[in-house]
Amino acid sequence: MAYLRTLILTGFVLFAPALAFADDFKELQGTWNPTLGMLGNQQFSPDQLKAMRLQIKGNNYEVTVGNESDKGTLKVDPKAKPAAMDIIGTNGPNKGKTILAIYEVKNDYLRVCYALSDDAKRPAEFKAGGTDANLIVVYKKVK
Repeated sequence: MAYLRTLILTGFVLFAPALAFADDFKELQGTWNPTLGMLGNQQFSPDQLKAMRLQIKGNNYEVTVGNESDKGTLKVDPKAKPAAMDIIGTNGPNKGKTILAIYEVKNDYLRVCYALSDDAKRPAEFKAGGTDANLIVVYKKVK
């Protein structure tokens, strides 16, 4: 009986990180279309927004802008204040780069603030403009 209890507890310990991992990404899963984009003081045009799409499956992402694609993996910390995201490019224009970001999910909207400068630190707030090299995008989930 003690052996069975140990086996069950060991199994729980082994699977608990996987369950937590799945929960961390659960609300991010799916296809997202941008409704607003701002880089510095420049707001994206409706045509630019229509050309973009974000897909998240598991901890993998793919962003398409027109015919160009950027792929990679995500690491998230939803318990951070604000929630933190590391975007690691594996294929496309951001291959080999890590972009630090913060994010927020409310209802069917995902707001992300990406730090784009080479010496960037993770943004502390959802802010773009002035000398900030931050990109803010608000996405709406496709149903």
